[in-house]
Amino acid sequence: MPYDLKEIAAISGMPGLYRLVRPTRAGVIVESLDERGTRSVASARNKVSLLQEISIYTQDYDQTIPLTEVFDRIYQKHGTDLAITNKSDDRDLASFMGEIIPDYDRQRVYMSDIKKLVSWYKAVSSRLEYQAAEAEQPAAETSTEPAEQAAPKAQKKAVTKASTEAGTQQEEPAADEALSTAGIIPTEQEAAAPGNPEAATSAKKTKKKAE
Repeated sequence: MPYDLKEIAAISGMPGLYRLVRPTRAGVIVESLDERGTRSVASARNKVSLLQEISIYTQDYDQTIPLTEVFDRIYQKHGTDLAITNKSDDRDLASFMGEIIPDYDRQRVYMSDIKKLVSWYKAVSSRLEYQAAEAEQPAAETSTEPAEQAAPKAQKKAVTKASTEAGTQQEEPAADEALSTAGIIPTEQEAAAPGNPEAATSAKKTKKKAE
């Protein structure tokens, strides 16, 4: 995992990104992902969207690209010195997005999403350490791996594939909300509502896996 995003989140009503510190009775203590590292409490009313659970729509309706992979692609091309900003010209931002994800869905990924992606990458790359992917094990070792150990890996791949389900188009998100491609976990009613564009929820993952 190039950038460890499992504890980094976007929180509704709170600009920027935050590191989750620990839960409290009133919500969760978070630390802003900036030089100040200010701590505050996000209440239970705030919608917390973990970056690790966010994906980007592609033109293939059965596939999305995890934000972790998107950040890795940006790093491979630009490193931590990303020249483009969220205030760059829309044409430059669209060109940048096409460079990173050539087949991104132009209908469901809005310009506001691309600007937010750039802002998030700059925040993450300036505060988190990039972790190079581990070298693959030799084929001989892989072929001799016990079946009991190999089974969980196959199961993990199935879950990953199931998580690529995406919905339909919606209005552009507010500035303090997660990307319109976010894998936010809604209530069952929200998940069943027509026109819900969010990536698959945990409930959907379970359902699809069962099928």
